[in-house]
Amino acid sequence: MLPSLLLLLGGLAPALPAGPHWTYEGPHGQQRWAEEHPACGGRAQSPIDIRTQRAQPDPSLPPVRPVGYHRPDTPAFTLTNNGHTAVLALPPSLRLEGLPRSFAAAQLHFHWGRPGRAGGAEHLLDGRRAPAEMHVLHYDAERFADAGQAQPHDGALAVLGVLLELGADPHPAYDRILSHLGSIRYAGQATAVPSFSVQDLLPPRLDLYYRYNGSLTTPPCTQGVLWTLFQQPVRISPAQLQQLQGALFATAEAEPQPRRLAENFRAPQELHQRRVLASLPRGPEGYATGEVIAVVIGAVCGCLGLSLAAGCVAKRMRARRAQEQGVVFMASRRTPPNDGPQP
Repeated sequence: MLPSLLLLLGGLAPALPAGPHWTYEGPHGQQRWAEEHPACGGRAQSPIDIRTQRAQPDPSLPPVRPVGYHRPDTPAFTLTNNGHTAVLALPPSLRLEGLPRSFAAAQLHFHWGRPGRAGGAEHLLDGRRAPAEMHVLHYDAERFADAGQAQPHDGALAVLGVLLELGADPHPAYDRILSHLGSIRYAGQATAVPSFSVQDLLPPRLDLYYRYNGSLTTPPCTQGVLWTLFQQPVRISPAQLQQLQGALFATAEAEPQPRRLAENFRAPQELHQRRVLASLPRGPEGYATGEVIAVVIGAVCGCLGLSLAAGCVAKRMRARRAQEQGVVFMASRRTPPNDGPQP
């Protein structure tokens, strides 16, 4: 899910998002989003169910290259409960290279299910929903000053998607965020989070991902968003997942009937005529495995070709030498012996 316009402006404001009210279920649920936000009924919507065997391998896709993620130039981030998710605002000094243009980070946020339910991610892989998912939102920094300006424009937003699976041990980087959820239990609350390496939230293999053109996954569902979903998940502990599933409320603290913030994921959308591309593993020098294989096959074929050509030349030379020797032998047999002067 990507947040509404207020969140796109940075995710800093403690107030609830402006604009028409929407929820995931009920009378304002996702099945009725298109009534207030027509783009939600478009043909290039997100999330999708990625059929991995149908994804088109593309060796030209370069690895994703985060810049500044290891050492953000800010002493603290702002973590906000906006009533739909937990949002960590990011400084624009965090850049994303390896895309058509340079994109600056705006914020990251999470999607999860309900306690006792296995799935809470937005994207599916071969019909399976992971326990949770993290999105990192970026905007085209070459054309726009912030995400709010970029949001209405096609191709101006790019999102990294990270699937969160369960592991035995807590993930230290995710704990930097999840340990502060108790300070933003109610919608509209915000707290400071000491700065840390955002890169540590990403999987180790940034060269393995799926790429497709989609949309924001919440109203206004703007299309033309460049999606990168990593093939490799990140593992968090069961206790960390429980923090996501049970720590927050979708309602303000003064609300007499508090409502848990859970199952904040959109149903998968139809792919229609869109293509899903799959990057290929990169070798130690940055080449894709497919490219390396092609080079190796080309080299082997070249060597075989040279060997065959050399063999043919040698065979022709032997045949020609044998023919010349045969001609000399026959000529020597036809020449009469020289017994002296002839009359």
